[in-house]
Amino acid sequence: MSPELISILVLVVVFVIATTRSVNMGALAFAAAFAVGGLVADLDADGIFAGFPGDLFVVLVGVTYLFAIARANGTTDWLVHAAVRLVRGRVALIPWVMFALTGALTAIGAVSPAAVAIVAPIALSFAARYGISPLLMGAMVVHGAQAGGFSPISIYGSIVNGIVEREKLPGNEVVLFLASLAANLVIAAVVFVVCGGLKLWARGAVPENDNADDVGNNGAHLAPTTDSPAPAAGSRAAGVARVDAPAPGTARLRTHPAPAAPTPGPEETRLTPARIATLTSLLVLVVAVLVLDLDAGLTAITLAVLLSTVWPEDSRKATGQIAWPTVLLICGVLTYVGVLDEMGTITWAGEGVGGIGVPLLAAVLLCYIGALVSAFASSVGIMGALIPLAVPFLERGEIGAIGMVAALAVSATVVDVSPFSTNGALVLAAAPDVDRERFFRQLMVYGGIVVAVVPAAAWLVMVVPGWG
Repeated sequence: MSPELISILVLVVVFVIATTRSVNMGALAFAAAFAVGGLVADLDADGIFAGFPGDLFVVLVGVTYLFAIARANGTTDWLVHAAVRLVRGRVALIPWVMFALTGALTAIGAVSPAAVAIVAPIALSFAARYGISPLLMGAMVVHGAQAGGFSPISIYGSIVNGIVEREKLPGNEVVLFLASLAANLVIAAVVFVVCGGLKLWARGAVPENDNADDVGNNGAHLAPTTDSPAPAAGSRAAGVARVDAPAPGTARLRTHPAPAAPTPGPEETRLTPARIATLTSLLVLVVAVLVLDLDAGLTAITLAVLLSTVWPEDSRKATGQIAWPTVLLICGVLTYVGVLDEMGTITWAGEGVGGIGVPLLAAVLLCYIGALVSAFASSVGIMGALIPLAVPFLERGEIGAIGMVAALAVSATVVDVSPFSTNGALVLAAAPDVDRERFFRQLMVYGGIVVAVVPAAAWLVMVVPGWG
């Protein structure tokens, strides 16, 4: 067996173990890099660490640190309540407000599961109170998170743009962001219509004092059983969120009485100096990256340090909330990809893809591989692996690199509605007063439809025209 094939099979094993055993994919990838690099490729430690993405490490830590401070000082709570007030009793607008809110949170630097963990309980409580389909509301939250997920200062956007730059491919940050935004917006619109959104318009507005912020008073808090720990907000620590099931196709979750959810008080809804400073810092980050072309990671860390100096208590809380599992995941996967590059596997795989003889067929197969693996494993991990593997294929110029990268990114992330992904599991766990098994099956069927349809649509719209 050739060394190149061994390294590819080890990568497959890494994905399988991360999916089935809830082990952080990044940790597995570091171990694989050590084993394959040392035993198969005869690399020393310096050769193995040559692929460590130091620039992406700074981006991941800096952006998530700044957003963790925003969570610690209540800035995200303020944003949530401000968005909720925009509804003004219009039930049909509630799903779109939740879509926009999660999109805004990921666009300014929240890890996708962190944004979903913040918004999903509020959104699903609204759904239960006003008779909105939980599938509709859950899908709007997840697709909203992915809609903003590829902004130039977002985690996904920083990772993909960093990989594109490291691989010396043509890239366009704005096209990547708009492609994901448009794709998720179209999907959300379709789901809104199919799942009864149009009927919500006929219901008009509810009284403004019928405040949905206290919907949890008679609701239920749904938590995973102790043998199926809830996925950590802000991370895909194992590359997948596991849902233990007593029978095939069912999710076993226990229902616990929830404490009353009080109506937000002045402390939660007012702008404090710390919140004003944090909102200003987020705006400065956007301007610094988009207008001044400064490094997102270094800028975010600098702003976070300034906020920490003035409000040290928030900093102490925020340090532990940095998305360390995500940092470990992407750094581990890209370090292993670096080993693959050192031993020639990237070129070997690219020649294999190109050997199909039909570039457009190879491109659509890559999109489907990304979607299928990501539905059960890590979106970040699969993007970190697939884009470098496609480099030799893209360098031939037969397929536009910008469009191909955008199609891969969309295909690998829209499938996060799957109940086996962290986002899908968070939505499943946050839904009160629903038939748990039925909702699980709905998410599974919807996720299957997305996996079947979206990669082909992304390929048709983004790859076939030859962008980039």
